[in-house]
Amino acid sequence: MPFFKIDKRDKSTDARTGILSTAHGQIDTPVFMPVGTKAAVKAIKPEDLYILGSRIILGNLYHLYLQPGIEIIEEAGGLHTFMNWNKSILTDSGGFQVFSLGKIRKIKNEGVQFKSIIDGSTHFFTPGNVIKMQSRLGGDIAMVLDECIPFNQDYNYTKEAVLRTIDWAELSLKEKRSGSVRKDMKVFGIVQGGFIEVLRKFSAEAISGMDFNGTAIGGLSVGEERGRTFEILNHTLKYVDRKKPLYFMGLGDPMGILEAIDAGIDMFDCVMPTRISRNGSAFTPFGRINLKNIKYRMDFDPVDQTCDCYTCCNYSAAYLRHLVKSREISASMLLTIHNLNFMFKLVNDSRDAIIAGNFKQFKKDFLNNYINSENEKNP
Repeated sequence: MPFFKIDKRDKSTDARTGILSTAHGQIDTPVFMPVGTKAAVKAIKPEDLYILGSRIILGNLYHLYLQPGIEIIEEAGGLHTFMNWNKSILTDSGGFQVFSLGKIRKIKNEGVQFKSIIDGSTHFFTPGNVIKMQSRLGGDIAMVLDECIPFNQDYNYTKEAVLRTIDWAELSLKEKRSGSVRKDMKVFGIVQGGFIEVLRKFSAEAISGMDFNGTAIGGLSVGEERGRTFEILNHTLKYVDRKKPLYFMGLGDPMGILEAIDAGIDMFDCVMPTRISRNGSAFTPFGRINLKNIKYRMDFDPVDQTCDCYTCCNYSAAYLRHLVKSREISASMLLTIHNLNFMFKLVNDSRDAIIAGNFKQFKKDFLNNYINSENEKNP
């Protein structure tokens, strides 16, 4: 069976459905992937993720390398066994930390030198050892090392980062072909180029021309204005190989997800659904709500009356507000179940709409409710 198969294409947009096949099962696309940076999706058990329908989650090499260490995970039998997760895992290379931890790292042509956020010790990641370490972790899909840059960099800075990312991509493939990497691990290249269209085109064509199993769109959702995000995304997608799975890194808001599905993106990940849970917020079809708001003090209905998740079937908004205000751990757990269920349902409903041939109308109806409600709350 091929790694990726496109099943259905929407007639009025670039949206499509497909199937990813890994050593740990099949994954229907489009798919939202919860982030389990340190071998755990925050505030939720693997068993609950199974119930919600999750088929793939993320881990992060940078953090797992620092703690508990590659050797410990390898000795445990790999990441799946270590964290008791029997579905697919995508591991990130640590490339985003090149962007987010700019004060404690140095970029060189050979790789990235950084200081540990735990004890300050110095470490060096190269394109080759990043691929080998991800292979040792045992994940199903690995990302290459890349240089993610701030959105407001000039042409020369951005060009250097693009060329370096392309060089690192070639070295990553060389390592994959060397025999030091598991054959069942798929590897994705990453398109960079900042917000300079000619460099986005150059990067997209270069990465698409390499023998990667999939293509990730990196360097977006890094602080730029949202309209610009999708201008650059749509521009970039003109130059990628659409036969391969397409992954938008770091996208997790409902409106953004629908826009990206419309453009032909197959895979998404983001910490947003779990992070806002820990801050007392919840997604609903009528916009995002903050349960700290006093208006929920006497609201004995579910957070979302259209939702069939465990949280909404058993607890009221008033009770959840009480848990949030009391700083109970269960508040994060219950809201995480709801918010992830919301994201999975949104993506599943999008898939059903593509198959039925009415994705454009589905997207319009959802956004009309969601955007109008958001505007009412934030005039």
